Amino acid sequence: MSDEQSDTGTGWPQPGGPTRPGGPAGEPDPRPDAPDPDELSPLAPQEPPVEPVEPPERPDEEPAGEPVDGDGATVDLSAVSRSGEPVAGSDGLAEPAGVPVAAGRFRWSTAGVMIVALLVLLGFTLVVQLKTTSTDPTLGATRQEDLVRILSDLDARESRLQQDIRALEDSQRQLRSGEQGRQAALDEATRRANELGILAGTLPAVGPGLTVQFEAGVKPITATRVLDAVQELRGAGAEAMQIAGGDRVTVRIIASTYFLDGDNGSLVVEGRRLTGPFTITVIGDPATMRTALNIPGGVVASVRGVGGNVTFGEREVAEVSALHAPIKLEHARPVS
Repeated sequence: MSDEQSDTGTGWPQPGGPTRPGGPAGEPDPRPDAPDPDELSPLAPQEPPVEPVEPPERPDEEPAGEPVDGDGATVDLSAVSRSGEPVAGSDGLAEPAGVPVAAGRFRWSTAGVMIVALLVLLGFTLVVQLKTTSTDPTLGATRQEDLVRILSDLDARESRLQQDIRALEDSQRQLRSGEQGRQAALDEATRRANELGILAGTLPAVGPGLTVQFEAGVKPITATRVLDAVQELRGAGAEAMQIAGGDRVTVRIIASTYFLDGDNGSLVVEGRRLTGPFTITVIGDPATMRTALNIPGGVVASVRGVGGNVTFGEREVAEVSALHAPIKLEHARPVS
């Protein structure tokens, strides 16, 4: 056997262990992967080589170390995309292409912030509008029967207005006609004068209407309650009214009529003293005016809430006979 073989004790030659070639002039082997001389000793235990296991690459983890080129300079891999082209980042440096942006690096643009603010403001406005229009305290507390009556009253008022429109159109056509123009104009002027006389209280009036009587309870009937009743009746289409006291004193009610509280539960109307109970006679649609006074929270509820009572009486022919003295004009004069 040669010097490179050793006896194994079985008669078979065994090749010698790997030897590390030396460099020139007896220097160590310059190869980076050359084994350690101590590991080549035949007395050292031989262990099988273990291959290093590389961890899987994760896009959201940064490399543990920075690569170094051949000259020893650090290379910034974040400035080079997978295709080899640099990718600009938000901070002025290059970012790798194809790498997802982390959630913490998401930034809002000015236009996006303005759009979100406008949407929030629009939603708040819609919610406020819906709450405002859907909650009406007056209608919410009204019974179904009262709502039906109010609707019927509105329909009746619309019908009356339509009749007035047709009457005015007929008058216009008659006034424009040739032969009957003068007579039609005279009739129209007379009718208009009568209407103004009734409104001014200088002429008596008759027609279907209603009587409303107020009786005091624990507390007297105040002038404010009576004035509220007059306003409600006017809003319901009353055309002529008068008020009478228990002592048969009657006063015509017009636009300038005033009410004051008197002594011992009495009322002072246009300077005349009236004692209770008080009765208002009004000409107009009875059903409409009665519904107006019976609205929840209205005049009838207010009077009955303090112990008083209100009674109604419908009249097919109601008469308003009290007259108001015409006012003598001092400064105004008609225009011809």
